[in-house]
Order: sequence, then C-alpha cells, then structure tokens
Amino acid sequence: MSKQAETKQEPVSSGRRQTLTGVVTKKSGDKTVAVQVETVEVHSMYQKRRLRSKIYLAHDEQNECQAGDKVMIRESRPLSARKRWVVVKRDKPSLR
Repeated sequence: MSKQAETKQEPVSSGRRQTLTGVVTKKSGDKTVAVQVETVEVHSMYQKRRLRSKIYLAHDEQNECQAGDKVMIRESRPLSARKRWVVVKRDKPSLR
C-alpha cells in the first residue's frame, strides 16, 4: 500500500451546503432529532422585525442529542422521506 492510501483524510466540503443553528425540540425515533431554527425577518416597507421558526428533522449518527441541546445542522442528501439534514456538532448540551 502506498503512504497516501494509509492516511485518513477528512472529506472536503464543497461549501455549497447550507448550515443552520437551532435547538433540539424532541427525539423522534432512532438517530433522528427535530431541530427548531429561528430566523429574524425584516419587513421591506415597515422595517418591523419578526421571528420565524421552522422545524427540521436531522440525522444524529451517534444518537447523543437530547431535547434542549443547541446543535448545528448541515444539508445532506435525502436520508428518508422528511430527513434532509445531518447534525454536525453539539454546541451546548442540555442540563437534563
């Protein structure tokens, strides 16, 4: 084997996949979590700010996220009928 084949390299990110930060609202099944992401939108005419929230189903490979954890999720290929996001890292574990 060559030296290059022996070294383990991280996959190179193309930079085209979106990342979002949110809070885990519930564990829904094995290796699946529901993540609530909040964004602030500004009205174009009135400049009024409003908080929008959306829930994404994300894949948790290590099955370690609990409700209340702050996580970062990244877009991926479709993993199931509704799951198109993967948990990249856990920022703050919940206090439970």
